[in-house]
Amino acid sequence: MELWTLVCLGLLPQVVLSINTRLTEVLHWTLVDYVFGSPQERQAALDSGRFVPQNNLALGVERWGDKLFITVPRFKSGVWSTLNYIKLDDKLADIKNSTSPPLIPYPNLEANTLGGEAKAWPPKLTSVVRVRADACDRLWVMDSAVIENNKQLGPPKLMVYDLKSDSLLFSYSLKDKEYNEKSLFPSITVDVTSANCDHAHVYLPDVYNYNLVVYSLQTNETHLVTHNYFHFDPLSGDFSSGKFHWQWQDGIFNLALSPVDREGYRLVYFHALASTMEFVVASKHLQNSSMMSSDSAAQDFSAFKVLGNRGMGGQSSAEFLDEETGVLFFTLVTKNAVGCWNSFKGDEYEDKSIGIIAQDEETMVFPNDLKVDKKGNLWVISSPLPEFFFGNLNPENVNFRVFMSPVRLAIKGTVCDEM
Repeated sequence: MELWTLVCLGLLPQVVLSINTRLTEVLHWTLVDYVFGSPQERQAALDSGRFVPQNNLALGVERWGDKLFITVPRFKSGVWSTLNYIKLDDKLADIKNSTSPPLIPYPNLEANTLGGEAKAWPPKLTSVVRVRADACDRLWVMDSAVIENNKQLGPPKLMVYDLKSDSLLFSYSLKDKEYNEKSLFPSITVDVTSANCDHAHVYLPDVYNYNLVVYSLQTNETHLVTHNYFHFDPLSGDFSSGKFHWQWQDGIFNLALSPVDREGYRLVYFHALASTMEFVVASKHLQNSSMMSSDSAAQDFSAFKVLGNRGMGGQSSAEFLDEETGVLFFTLVTKNAVGCWNSFKGDEYEDKSIGIIAQDEETMVFPNDLKVDKKGNLWVISSPLPEFFFGNLNPENVNFRVFMSPVRLAIKGTVCDEM
């Protein structure tokens, strides 16, 4: 039975909270915990410092089949496992006792345990920020290979898993010229269709070097794309959340894809985190390694277009476009909200055509990631990143929440509605 069916039938427990009647809270945690082999194993992990609950920040979300993936980057020491999941079947079967389920390491704990030979197979997962499940039932993981105190344990690498067998298909390490000590790859976007699984392209934004790394599965090669639109906006670098106020210089952060056109390409929407602007470029330009080469005189900078402005307080981390409705969803991190814009309606990208589908100053503090799954459900995770970095998580508070809604319910009554 689908989760939303339970919502409609009123079978969810009272703890579930509706946000603006559009998004429903389905999971929450005060502090992240994991599935351990025994209470003794958990206590040993606590005693050794391998597991420090307050240092685990649930950040990324993705849904495939009966798995809801939750990433926990190793921003601090004491992260037990960086790539994890929750079995949704188990949750639905015992939902009254599972609103705060422990995370299960994916594909297993060994893959998430640091140490061992650097060139051993399969390679270890070091620190994962966000992941993407594609139309070919593969999970694409961008492992930054950076742990606490910005310690680089190796080159950043792509790792791709077969979701049906939970086995690692292949791993690809970035070239030296494609990363440095400043690099951070906060998101991963996979451009592929189920009819052409071998022709995937992956877009990897480097937030501090203001570059985009493009990987081709067909050639097993990468190339760099640069553009001024990848940089931060100094007028949008001020952030605030609760009692915290700070400045960031984060550049290109996330990308979203339109449906495929007649030529087999898409529009690629993108933005910097420290910006309120949205931009767009055709995927054929990003995929053309000769045209986009940083030392090529033929580089077509005019292919990049300004889409519009989200307005004051419009800084966004994640975005995702639902191909069926054409709605572009995006987080609004300083507004503690989720916004939307309908790409199919022909409206300009501006304040009057941008809708707010959910906003809450208490339960949606710093929405970090969002995805639309194959069944047309929008998933959002919120986590108090400013409190995590500039203070300490309060173990008395609910710190992490996952929300869900069918896309059409999420946009109902907003300017993003299809009608």
